[in-house]
Amino acid sequence: MFSIAVIEMKYYIIAGEASGDLHGSNLMKALKQKDLASEFRFWGGDLMAKQGGTLVKHYKDLAFMGFLEVAKNLRTILNNIKFCKQDIKKHKPDVLILVDYPGFNLRIAKFAKKLGIKVVYYISPQLWAWKEGRVEIIKKYVDEMMVILPFEEDFYRRHGVYSHFVGHPLLDAISNLQEIDIEKFKAENGLNEKEIIALLPGSRKQEVEKMLEMMLSVRPYFKEYQFVIAGAPSLPKEFYESYVDDNVHFVSNKTYDLLRCSKAALVTSGTATLETALLNIPEVVCYRGSKISYAIAKRLVKNINYISLVNLIMDHEVVKELIQNNLNTHNLVEELKKILGGEKRVQMLNDYELLREKLGGKGASDHAAEVILKV
Repeated sequence: MFSIAVIEMKYYIIAGEASGDLHGSNLMKALKQKDLASEFRFWGGDLMAKQGGTLVKHYKDLAFMGFLEVAKNLRTILNNIKFCKQDIKKHKPDVLILVDYPGFNLRIAKFAKKLGIKVVYYISPQLWAWKEGRVEIIKKYVDEMMVILPFEEDFYRRHGVYSHFVGHPLLDAISNLQEIDIEKFKAENGLNEKEIIALLPGSRKQEVEKMLEMMLSVRPYFKEYQFVIAGAPSLPKEFYESYVDDNVHFVSNKTYDLLRCSKAALVTSGTATLETALLNIPEVVCYRGSKISYAIAKRLVKNINYISLVNLIMDHEVVKELIQNNLNTHNLVEELKKILGGEKRVQMLNDYELLREKLGGKGASDHAAEVILKV
């Protein structure tokens, strides 16, 4: 006879951004397959909500970008931390799963550990770039650290912290995509017959306003293409209306489909740069912050030669990064021309193949779920 073990674990998950919502949802799906009686309470977004459980707070109410924005919203952030602690104490989960979002999550890790709750960190904060001293907090208050970038395992080992490299969860998300019909996608979204240049300006209002104007400044030089903005789920459709015209279109919540139908993309620095590469779309990476925020970040970030995950993982320039004053119309036009055809495009696509190999194949969510259940 065979018996089925029902684990009946209560999971509390905190993801504070759109990318965390994606990875958190795939992790929840993997945990549900291994723990049939699992219960979830979480901070995240719509994708996690689809997996079931109780959504405590949406990441749209949590995401503040840059030093100035954080300072302006400090009271809200502190109130959220206070509420989160009270909620954890009230519901007494078996395990707390933290997804990146370090400024918030490391405070909660310390609190939960003192309550005797097992603390798991899934998707490490980028401590190798800045605030390296936070490793000591992880060493003291985190029971299991799971990393998704191959070089992070060595980083933690140097600091006396054992970690699991589980692979990158984006490979899971992308491997589940069905084949797409480009002509059908264009017809369904009111696009014309021209080839597409995708614009990924970010997910926060402040960020999108800065980036879209610059990205769209290249239009006069590429009249044979149509430009399509990837709308962020955190922003309403009305926000983008002023940018749309006969040759600038907008799609919402279809970023992967848009990219797969595109010839190339202009992408704001962040997780989207890696998503674009894994979907095999040549890209130019863009970033411009406020002068004050950028000056502070430059002082704090050390030993890092690149800002995009693609270049960081490969440890050389695969995609061009246009940062601050280098992000201008002239440079954008020149770099975009290079990746629409010719040697630069071919080399980039070849490097993307090596990138996928470095990230260890699919199965990150399943691997992470196994580690959590062993805890």
